[in-house]
Amino acid sequence: MKRAVLVVSFGTTYHDSRRKTIESIEQAIKDELKGFEIRRAFTSRIIIGILKNRDGIEIDGVSEALEKLYKEGYTHVLVQPTLVMGGEENDRMLSAVEEYKDQFKTIICGKPLLSTEKDYERLTTILTDDTREYDEAGTEIIFMGHGTEHVANEAYERLAGVFSKREFNRYHIGTVEAEPTFQDIMEQVKKTDSTRIVLQPLMIVCGDHAHNDMAGEEDDSWKTQLEEEGYQVICRLKGMGELSGVCQILVDHAMEAKGEMEEVE
Repeated sequence: MKRAVLVVSFGTTYHDSRRKTIESIEQAIKDELKGFEIRRAFTSRIIIGILKNRDGIEIDGVSEALEKLYKEGYTHVLVQPTLVMGGEENDRMLSAVEEYKDQFKTIICGKPLLSTEKDYERLTTILTDDTREYDEAGTEIIFMGHGTEHVANEAYERLAGVFSKREFNRYHIGTVEAEPTFQDIMEQVKKTDSTRIVLQPLMIVCGDHAHNDMAGEEDDSWKTQLEEEGYQVICRLKGMGELSGVCQILVDHAMEAKGEMEEVE
């Protein structure tokens, strides 16, 4: 029996962020799942292409990674995403896994970061602990999510609801490409007397969206727009994958999948 974990991430072209986030998660999974080979796959073809053409770094997509595992004789494969939610990227991952279901004795998928109510509660605690020094009168804390047209986008409102339920009223969640929009968050912030804003990505990695859309110097970045409104802005360029608690949620999901794998063996 040859066992492997394929850790599936959206990916990033920022090497430092990859080391601090994706590689940290992969190492945490490796430390916990003894006896499993650890492999990597990215879902973003654009990122895979940039890394290959710009840096000579070869990273497999999900199908390519599964094909290699099959050809190398692996019989039991656990596919663990580092994705925030079950959106389009997760759907594509599941489709690739479905195509290979007959090539392995067992192939099991773990859950994305936000999958159960407990996950939302845990992430709220992790994020508020990480930003505790800023949680004071006069300061609002805004997390930037990616956003998607997929029904999974409801995860942002759901997470915001947990913050609200637990009375973390200085915390807000917006998205780059969907709802809640930056304008929605601005309306919330303007109802307060705060003069300082903390911006932080609600993404596993700290990549283009964080560096440009959130913290960039361009006129349309969140930082610039907030500064034009007179706010003092602090940008925390820190992917969620850097947080040990986030790593642990994903490790726990991998361990749950391992338990499912053992039940069917």
